[in-house]
Amino acid sequence: MFNMNRLSKEQQIRVVAALVEGNSLRSASRMTGVARNTVTTLLLDLAEGCAGYHDRHVRNLKVRRLQCDEIWNFVGAKAKNTSPEKKAEGWSDTWTWTAVDADTKLCVSYLVGGRDLGWGTEFMLDCAHRISNRVQITTDGHRAYMEAVETAFGADIDYAQLQKIYGAPAENHTRYSPEQCIGCDRKVVCRNPDPKHVSTNFVERQNLSMRMSIRRFTRLTNAFSKKVENHAAAVALWFMYYNFCRAHQTLRVTPAMEAGISNHVWTIEELVGLLGGESIGAA
Repeated sequence: MFNMNRLSKEQQIRVVAALVEGNSLRSASRMTGVARNTVTTLLLDLAEGCAGYHDRHVRNLKVRRLQCDEIWNFVGAKAKNTSPEKKAEGWSDTWTWTAVDADTKLCVSYLVGGRDLGWGTEFMLDCAHRISNRVQITTDGHRAYMEAVETAFGADIDYAQLQKIYGAPAENHTRYSPEQCIGCDRKVVCRNPDPKHVSTNFVERQNLSMRMSIRRFTRLTNAFSKKVENHAAAVALWFMYYNFCRAHQTLRVTPAMEAGISNHVWTIEELVGLLGGESIGAA
């Protein structure tokens, strides 16, 4: 096991490649021989660069159809099992808000936080600041979206909500098996959204990719985040990788290339370059 003050570029690349392919901090440490604290420091430092790059470059987008959703996870423990003292440290249920361009599959915006109106408004305002044209928006039926979308976009959008309807649990229903979806309730909220494109399929599929590719999102394991900072860092790293490095199977290019904000598929080395070319010190 390496326990060093600095990592070479090659070691950084190996660690980041392990993290973005769904490995935990400990497994990345075992695979690369880099101390776990050093892996954590690399994650936090690189995530800061990723978030900054996304903020500066994912802007002035031409988006025709935007799909928004939230994905649940927890930090430390579920809210119902968390003491007030631990909640003060950040342990609780955590929601990651995501917005995906249905055409380019680009993640336009993401936000890690709670699920109330305040977080929803912050998320939708960020989406509005990144989109330069009139857009059709589809969300699920979460009530916070109604006011948040109006605050961020005003009335000059086409907006609909899609609420899935689930049947009653079967006799052999288990705790983690979902009920069968028996239909969808589409509700026009604002103006005239095209009913053929009132859908959240793409953003829900992206959320599945998150759950499969970020180890701390895996259910029924002990890989969940213990610190909210580490959780947010893993999300920032994933979306930089998803937008700029990973070619979409149907597009054959990355979402960033399809959206016109990149002209090539980024390598992991380029992703690591967001550190500014400096080596990462051990924690």
